[in-house]
Amino acid sequence: MPLPARSFFHLLRRFRRNRRGSAVVEFALVAPLFFALLFAIIEIAMVFFAGQVLETVTQDSARMIMTGQAQNAAYTQGQFKDYVCNKISALFDCTNGIYVDVRSYPNNGFSAVNIVPILDPSQVKWCPGSQGDVVVVRLFYQWPLFVTNLGFNVANLPNGKRLLTASAAFKNEPSGASGTTCS
Repeated sequence: MPLPARSFFHLLRRFRRNRRGSAVVEFALVAPLFFALLFAIIEIAMVFFAGQVLETVTQDSARMIMTGQAQNAAYTQGQFKDYVCNKISALFDCTNGIYVDVRSYPNNGFSAVNIVPILDPSQVKWCPGSQGDVVVVRLFYQWPLFVTNLGFNVANLPNGKRLLTASAAFKNEPSGASGTTCS
């Protein structure tokens, strides 16, 4: 039996006046956008923080080469990478994520320095040079991203990760360190 038109309009008017639950509906509409933005902000903050930590570790570890300590101790590329990883083990995965590239150039100045990003770990070099050489120490790390599936993508690598790069360029100090073999 159909409702009379008068009672239907009365029910509709009563429904329109009832505001209970409107906050829940509004929150359900706004919440996904709010949380996506919140998580994107947190992820960007983590990327910037990780980049700053990588820069600091690069400067600290490059000092070992600049002062000749790495050359005098006959560090290999693996030993230098272990030294770097001991400084950043809490934030980064050093087993397969960080690349350490050290290249030296003749002591005729910084004009011979050639810097290109390294995406393949087989392209890294270890050549700390001798006193007076110009040296460039670079650290690379592929930072995993999580919020990229929500439409906010800051990845700059095809695998959905962000390449963080830190570098230090300097001239080796006179330390009595002899040049080590490059690999």
